[in-house]
Amino acid sequence: MSLDPILSAPVYLQIHVASALVAVTLGPVPMYRRRRDMVHKVLGYVWVVAMASVALSSFWIHSFAVIGPFSPLHGLALLTLWSLWRGISSARMGDIKTHLATFRALYWYGLLIAGLANFLPDRRINEIAFGGQDQLGWVVISLGAAALLARALRGRNTQVFWDIGAARKIS
Repeated sequence: MSLDPILSAPVYLQIHVASALVAVTLGPVPMYRRRRDMVHKVLGYVWVVAMASVALSSFWIHSFAVIGPFSPLHGLALLTLWSLWRGISSARMGDIKTHLATFRALYWYGLLIAGLANFLPDRRINEIAFGGQDQLGWVVISLGAAALLARALRGRNTQVFWDIGAARKIS
C-alpha cells in the first residue's frame, strides 16, 4: 500500500481526499453524541466545512465523466451542498428533527455512496488500497452497498434521502 497516487495527484484531488477523510471520520461524533453542546457545534461546523470542501473540489475531478465533463457524482455534490444548507438552516430555525435527519442521511447515503465509487477500477483510492487488484474494489463496493441497503431497509432516517420534505415525519 502506497500513498503515492494521492501525493502525486493535483492539489484539488489532495484537498478532496483530505476533506473526505475528515468528513468520514469526524461525521459520527457530532451526529451520535448524547450531548448537544459546544463540542457538537464546533465539530459539526468542521464537518460541514469538510463536506463543502469535498463537494466543491469534486467539480475539478472529471475521471468518471458521463455527460461532458460531469458524472452522477457531480449531481450528488450539488445535492450535498443543498443538504448542507438545509441542515444548517433547519438547526437555526429550531427544527432539530430535520437537521438531524438531513445530516444523518447526508453522511450515510451521500458521503458513503460517493466513497464507494472510489473503489471502481482505475481509481486512485482503489490503487492505494489494493495495489492494482481492481477486482477487490468490486468486493468493497458490494459489501458497502449491501450494508447501506440493509440500513435503508431497517428504515433508519432514510426517508430524508428520498424525500427531504418527509424529514419532519421522522421521530
